Amino acid sequence: MSGLGGLRNTVRQELVARQVDEQIAARFPVGRRLRILDVGLGQGTQALRLARAGHEVTGLESDPLMVATVREALAAEPEGIRERMRVIEGDGRDTGVHFVPGSFDVVLCHGVLMYVPEPDPMLAGLARVLAPGGLLSLLVRNADALAMRPGLSGDWQAALASFDSPAYTNRIGLEVRADRRETLTATLAGIGAPLHAWYGVRVFTDQAADGQLPPQGPELDRLLAAEERAGRTDPYRAVAALLHLCGVRG
Repeated sequence: MSGLGGLRNTVRQELVARQVDEQIAARFPVGRRLRILDVGLGQGTQALRLARAGHEVTGLESDPLMVATVREALAAEPEGIRERMRVIEGDGRDTGVHFVPGSFDVVLCHGVLMYVPEPDPMLAGLARVLAPGGLLSLLVRNADALAMRPGLSGDWQAALASFDSPAYTNRIGLEVRADRRETLTATLAGIGAPLHAWYGVRVFTDQAADGQLPPQGPELDRLLAAEERAGRTDPYRAVAALLHLCGVRG
């Protein structure tokens, strides 16, 4: 079971949800219905959560199977939530085709950049569809910590290779790439959405097996509390498997 119920994904989704909510609460009035774009929404975890919270959510997803999965999940929601969320099949690099500048208060792009060989044009497009003061939320693989996973598992060859290249093979066997916080900080400044806050995600639990289920009850609460604390504390957050970077449109 490597889907939504797995430990690694549970930690990712819960921490990112808390961090997104924290950034939204810091930037927008309580109760305001926000226009949110989720680029590469996957199974729709964050998009559906935000639609349930009362926001108007647009999901952009290139995988037809994922689009069908989200639409099926959305069909089971109450009418009010269905009316607040729409799903578009399309590439995240083509936001300019689908949306006019300044269309959204919040843009999420989680777990997408690792599949994009040249991310800068895509990021510029995401910034263009943000309204002034809008929030850009990026979740990326941390290139500065690529050696951690193979090193802790005793794969010394892979660990050594990770120091020299941002390329890696992910858990489903795809050749992908990671990003460095320093590089993305410069990119965000260059596209007019400078870095406002950043977090680490999965400091302690990245080594969990794909089939490992999360603990229940108080033990899960303690695990999440430890991960959340580490994700906002130096030096731990710098070696997290994932980085969550939040830029603000100037």
